[in-house]
Amino acid sequence: MGEAVCAFSNDLPNHKKPGYLLLGVKDNGELAGMDIGDKELQQLGDVRSNGNVLPQPYLVISEPFHFPEGDVVVMEVHPSDFPPVRYKGRCCIRVGPRKGVASPQEERVLSEKRISTARTFDEQYCRGSKVEDLSQESFQLTYLPQAIDAETLETNGRPLKEQLASLGFYDLVHDACTHAGIMLFGVNPRFFIQGAYLQYVKFNSSDMDIDAIQMEKEFSGALVTILKNLDDFVNTNVIKQKPVREEGFQEKVVFNYPAWSLREFLMNAVMHRDYESNAPVYFYEFSDRIEIVNPGGLYGDARPENFPNASDYRNPVLASAMKILGYVNRFNFGVRNAQAKLEQNGNPPAQFKLELQTKFFVSIGVNKDWHA
Repeated sequence: MGEAVCAFSNDLPNHKKPGYLLLGVKDNGELAGMDIGDKELQQLGDVRSNGNVLPQPYLVISEPFHFPEGDVVVMEVHPSDFPPVRYKGRCCIRVGPRKGVASPQEERVLSEKRISTARTFDEQYCRGSKVEDLSQESFQLTYLPQAIDAETLETNGRPLKEQLASLGFYDLVHDACTHAGIMLFGVNPRFFIQGAYLQYVKFNSSDMDIDAIQMEKEFSGALVTILKNLDDFVNTNVIKQKPVREEGFQEKVVFNYPAWSLREFLMNAVMHRDYESNAPVYFYEFSDRIEIVNPGGLYGDARPENFPNASDYRNPVLASAMKILGYVNRFNFGVRNAQAKLEQNGNPPAQFKLELQTKFFVSIGVNKDWHA
């Protein structure tokens, strides 16, 4: 199913029309006698959100049609605005009755389709940049083996620029890096994107008092490096544990924050922020809470009334890359999982200021027993 969704999303012949998959119908057109319920519908929905098909596909799933010979569900798959689309690292295509893996030339055609429809900031080309502005080592040794399956890599004899372009990091038409390429693998990203960094400040009080600043740290550079450094920093410098006395002489160990929740909110800030702003992501640690503020409010289909149940992607190329690198597990589930982890750890629910137009704000209170 994932391979077929990937192939229709790529739309190599450029039909610019949806493709259709029928669940419950055999290859010869006969009904398969299936009983399709909520479990099967959820499995179909997972094709969109489980991160195996990247960039995330746009598909519509019908309600089951009930016939005496069995149930049928129709999945409508729309052509992607961000080809090439890959399923588990393989670029699947379909031309008429033929289906398979795209050749280097076919991938180049798909890359050029992406350029012609580029709309988001991260997929647009970065003026004045050249391939030397990217770390070839970071791309080929760190990222490429995770993004492309081993079989394809073994037969891959394409030049570096075409490899980058096939993943959305280079614009062959303008012979320049895309903003996503600069953000992820740039030798000096802030030369081109001034706000591409994260500022951490720790206060030994509950107020933003300059005299109470205990620690400052700036995270800047290529995201492929920043994300790992940020993850390590949170686990070694922010997450703390201590024993708290219970009734009698018993003690329990409590953590000030669940690491997974902080990681999720920080990765969301990096992934969803507005990179056209010169402001960084702010990461404030107070004595009683953590605040994370990133430029850019809710985007696209995500609105205050449907958050966090709906999502959209200001930076779809970057979002796909972070999924490949393992910093995003499943699309559209992160905030809910983070809230669940906070509850399990004894923290109050995270609070959001969704009314802000130009920034996104989240506040995470410390474990309720931390100051007991």
